[in-house]
Amino acid sequence: MSADTFDLTARDETWVRRILPVLKLVAKTYFRSEVRGMEKVPDGGALLVSNHSGGLMAFDVPVISVAFAEEFGAGRPLYTLAHDLIFTGSGKDIFGKVGFIPAHPRNAVAALKAGAATIVFPGGEWEALRPTSQSATIDFHGRTGYVRTAMEAGVPIVPIVTIGGQETQLFLNRGETLAKILRLDKLLRTDSAPFAFGFPFGLTAHLPPNIPLPSKLVTQVLDPIDIAAEFGTNPGYDEVDKVVRKRMQHALDDLARERRFPVLG
Repeated sequence: MSADTFDLTARDETWVRRILPVLKLVAKTYFRSEVRGMEKVPDGGALLVSNHSGGLMAFDVPVISVAFAEEFGAGRPLYTLAHDLIFTGSGKDIFGKVGFIPAHPRNAVAALKAGAATIVFPGGEWEALRPTSQSATIDFHGRTGYVRTAMEAGVPIVPIVTIGGQETQLFLNRGETLAKILRLDKLLRTDSAPFAFGFPFGLTAHLPPNIPLPSKLVTQVLDPIDIAAEFGTNPGYDEVDKVVRKRMQHALDDLARERRFPVLG
């Protein structure tokens, strides 16, 4: 599977129904996940835009997926835009069955125009590998392509924020220098190789990944943003992005103020 070729019908509802109980067990028992406002996602095509946390083993994807299935049923597809590296080898069959598609604009637009809810994490690995000290910060690294995608598909943006993911281990820095030395930008298309402290490997540099601590994950779904209604028929991508990130940051700040203890929540 490449960025140019994908098949929405690869999603297998039977496979999704089989894996959901496992994801639910991990999300609700291990991470004690709490998702608020999922009912705000409108019918039809909608671009869910979320922050991303948790390093190489980010669990915000299954947490949101479980909540989406509980609210709308496993029969309503939720497609996840993902790094094309996960589609190498057998990954294209495994991840394709549960609704992952390569994060390419034409794939996203096609899914949205087909009437499917689709989730994107604009900050990608840049945000997921940020220092734990910045856990309550929205950082899309200047990426605004998601706005263009929503406008081209003619669908609303549904902002989503989650807190707790960056506490699954202690990320000490972003590791841009190490990433350049290791040429990870060429090998893995990532600009980050942070030093992190966790279990069982202690201090690591990107790899091997530690087992995530059972940090409580709290997610808030915000009100949908109708771009045309709010910004007019031809707004600038930066203008819309600024508003989206501002609302997400306010919501994430609220979740951070509610949080009493790291990991425990």
